[in-house]
Amino acid sequence: MFNWKLKDVIMVCLFSVIFSFIYLGAVYLANFIATILAPLGLAPFAYEILFGVWFMAATFVPYIVQRSGVAIIAEVLSAVIEVIMGNMFGPIVILSGIIQGAGPEIIFAKDRYKNYTMKNMCLAAFAACVTSFIWGFVRGGFVKYSATMLVGMFVVRAISSIIFAGVICKIAADKLAKTGALSSYTLGNQNNMED
Repeated sequence: MFNWKLKDVIMVCLFSVIFSFIYLGAVYLANFIATILAPLGLAPFAYEILFGVWFMAATFVPYIVQRSGVAIIAEVLSAVIEVIMGNMFGPIVILSGIIQGAGPEIIFAKDRYKNYTMKNMCLAAFAACVTSFIWGFVRGGFVKYSATMLVGMFVVRAISSIIFAGVICKIAADKLAKTGALSSYTLGNQNNMED
């Protein structure tokens, strides 16, 4: 974690700002969807559908920077900026950022921050799903839901996580690398060699 270069700090900060806007937008979109689903008793699913969006910094940024600590730091910075911009849930989302970044951090660390295959990106996204779901019992009052509701919520969150933080982040980072914008990073060099 102490071998970061200035370019790494700048890259993490830049994408944390970008993802903070995406995260805040997802909060308002989830609230809108929750309003529509509330009469059906399915309001919690509005957040589950979009939950993977809130893990994107924890997979996308580490894939580019490929250093220890990036998943947690990118998530926490995104959360801090999101709170400053007016996230209605307040500072608790900063703690959520730590928890959401911890799952991917563990997955990337096990391969010494060298394995960013589609499978591993999706596994990292799923790990964020698991850690955040456990946090849901502590903070979100998940104990009030039936077993059927909890299974349904977990399945939807897992699918959302894999799609947004796994598949979309992998494809987006690869496409960004092909533009040459990441030529000073391993990812940019790998994509140049493939071309």
